[in-house]
Amino acid sequence: MGVFVFLPLVLPLTALPVARLAELHLHPRVATRLLSGLAVVLALCSTLCLVLLVVVGTAQLPGNPLPDAWSDPEVREAVPYDEIAGKAAIVALAAVAVGCVAAAGRHRRVRRHAHRALAGLPDGELAVLTDEAPYAYALPGSAAGQLPRPGVDAGAGSRRGRGRGHGRGRVVVSTAMLDCLDTRERAALVAHEQAHLNGSHHRYLLAVRLAARANPLLRPLRAAVAYTTERWADEEAAQVTGERTVVARAIGKAALVSRGTPTPTLAGFAAPGPVPRRVAALLEPAPSAVNWWPSMSTAVGLAVWTAAAGTLGSALSSANATVTLFLLLKTATPL
Repeated sequence: MGVFVFLPLVLPLTALPVARLAELHLHPRVATRLLSGLAVVLALCSTLCLVLLVVVGTAQLPGNPLPDAWSDPEVREAVPYDEIAGKAAIVALAAVAVGCVAAAGRHRRVRRHAHRALAGLPDGELAVLTDEAPYAYALPGSAAGQLPRPGVDAGAGSRRGRGRGHGRGRVVVSTAMLDCLDTRERAALVAHEQAHLNGSHHRYLLAVRLAARANPLLRPLRAAVAYTTERWADEEAAQVTGERTVVARAIGKAALVSRGTPTPTLAGFAAPGPVPRRVAALLEPAPSAVNWWPSMSTAVGLAVWTAAAGTLGSALSSANATVTLFLLLKTATPL
């Protein structure tokens, strides 16, 4: 394996430039999918290499359940600094596992608590909670599905979803938030949150959050995806309402009073920011998604290709290390 086993642990650095450039120069839908894909692949590769290092490290511990042949000198020589790297990887992989389980567990608990809070309300796409705290967020359901786009006043609430249950998700908004907005701004709010549900943005947010727990170098991608999902929903709301300035005004008002979302893996109307950048983008013409893969002659194109090369290198390095270790263990283990 050589030093190549360590490459997937540091190659996420190649994706850092694209985190900032993609959110500025790519369509938010494209940026969200691109950054999420990069984060997931890079996180999986780095985690796989930790597992390989753990195998070598664990094989050296007294009383381990692995075959004695797995601590053979020939196997240990395949990993540089096996005495240090193998044991350090045990601690690192344990931290990754605890972090990912904690993040996924919190996401699930918040969703279950939010659904219980809506149990007494009528079925529908919009759930209005009587609350003095202003907030609005998209609450995913238990089953995949698409929500129709809004064409009604958000303040009155929609009953077109009655009888369908909560499997397709709901828009949750407090009465305090609705009081802060006028009729057109309420429609923009509902359109924004339904765009989150239609695009399954909670999945992207959860995926990049778990990826960042697996490798801290991916945290900039987590922050970028949190922003691009909001920008994606902003553009969808502007397209549905046909009023970009109204959406911008609604975001600005909500940002001044909003409490935020129950967890970072649920998308909300006024978070995350920076809100001024979102408002400024809405006051400009809609971005184009025709040329989703930028030219290498541009800064964002060079960053995308660099990230793609780093991701490919990470995948090849982890695959090479996996095959090498498998062959060594197979040779060292008696039949």
